[in-house]
Amino acid sequence: MAHLRDVRTLTLDAAKAMAAAAERFASERRWTIAVAVVDGAGGLLLFHALDDTQPGSQEIAVLKARTAARLHRSTKALEDGVSGGRPALLTLPDVVALEGGVPIRVDGRVVGAIGVSGMGSAQDGEVAAAGLAALET
Repeated sequence: MAHLRDVRTLTLDAAKAMAAAAERFASERRWTIAVAVVDGAGGLLLFHALDDTQPGSQEIAVLKARTAARLHRSTKALEDGVSGGRPALLTLPDVVALEGGVPIRVDGRVVGAIGVSGMGSAQDGEVAAAGLAALET
């Protein structure tokens, strides 16, 4: 039909593979993190929190993933924008401008995102990248 398009989506198995890779990477470093995987619209597909992860990181991981999916950019790009003199980015609703949220692209389209929270922002970004790499293997 002319009014419809085919849209690729993440599977639960893909979300599980990303979360497992992220958890493995974090556990090897004894980092306590929460990881969230969302679809292209920001709908939660999967959430895990390692033992002893601070409670606040649970919501932050989800928000990082949603931010990356809905704005089609990493949360690191937003963090860099704020530190580069664009504090207005902080006024966007339901947006987290801290590294650790990365969009998942397939054929140039965002199909979801992974968000990680629990350590420093740079470490969260490393864990998210490790999770994303699980789709590339």
